[in-house]
Amino acid sequence: MRILVVEDEDSIASFVMKGLTSEGHAVERAANAADAIGLGTAYEFDLVLLDLVLPDGDGADVLKRLRAVHPDVPVIVVSALGDVDNKVGLLDAGADDYLVKPFAFAELAARVRANARQGAASARELKLGDLSLDIKTRVAKRGDDIKVDLPSREFALLEYLMRHAEQVITRQQLLDSVWGIDFDASSNVVDVYVSYLRRKLDRAGEPSLIETVRGAGYRVRS
Repeated sequence: MRILVVEDEDSIASFVMKGLTSEGHAVERAANAADAIGLGTAYEFDLVLLDLVLPDGDGADVLKRLRAVHPDVPVIVVSALGDVDNKVGLLDAGADDYLVKPFAFAELAARVRANARQGAASARELKLGDLSLDIKTRVAKRGDDIKVDLPSREFALLEYLMRHAEQVITRQQLLDSVWGIDFDASSNVVDVYVSYLRRKLDRAGEPSLIETVRGAGYRVRS
């Protein structure tokens, strides 16, 4: 696998990279947030190990930027910040796993293998009820009667909602995660794109796949 290690401490980065290389992985390092965003968004990696505390920024911001461009790549947060609230917050923000420093390399290697398997299994298609979304072709299907090719932004919006099924997602969360830039929360661009998806995927006389939660945002039910 090709793995990006985001770690500013030389000793830890060397320890992790040496171990991963010995297991046959191709490893690249980013020592700060700027390099992590540059490498992580410009190139395809099979997995990212992400430290939270970086000299020029917050790892959580790096995670957001990575998710906006490569929503499928497994991301394991590696941090000395081990409190429950911090873990939950990062997992809710899109991290796939969370490993607290200090750690044994054997545990890290096991987490890498587990997340790589999970990423490979889910890389091709998402399914939710009679709705399926092919990650590679960007084709959405509902049963046997609806099949549509989605433009990139509609695809990214539907994928994000499907990956967070049953959760109420605010408009600002969608702007941050799907558009990847700082739109004003009062912008109606999210509502416009939700309406595009509804026109393409909803069936006449049936409730919409994408539920509006008044005063909060949107939710896709399984």
